[in-house]
Amino acid sequence: MRLSARVDYALRAVIELASAGDGPVTSERIARAQEIPPKFCESILLQLRRGGIVFAQRGPEGGYWLARPAEQITLVEVIEVIDGPLGSPRAALPDAPGAVQALQRVWTAVDESERRILTRVTIAHVVTGELPDEVAAQLPLAAG
Repeated sequence: MRLSARVDYALRAVIELASAGDGPVTSERIARAQEIPPKFCESILLQLRRGGIVFAQRGPEGGYWLARPAEQITLVEVIEVIDGPLGSPRAALPDAPGAVQALQRVWTAVDESERRILTRVTIAHVVTGELPDEVAAQLPLAAG
């Protein structure tokens, strides 16, 4: 799976907000903490606000905060707000010849596996480093 820089930065921004505790966090602080170009960070935060992942408040006491608890925001939600629905065009050719149909089923299985993991893992899991058991079980022993 390849993620765009935009998705990577969006996930890092949301993780930063989840780690920051209560109260608004400025885009400048997020950008600095996560090494995101400031203008890019602001653009991503705007997209996350429109997608219902974060709230924003203007003014001297303003900033961004999560719209829901980190336990209720999945990785797939953030990814889809930024890049649109997951899924691969690899699995979308209905008139493919025999062997290619089998290959397309493999791509479909890969896509479903990715979606299952990204739907189960929340921002809170990432912040705490405690992945769901079914996800951790798929890691190599040295990584878990």
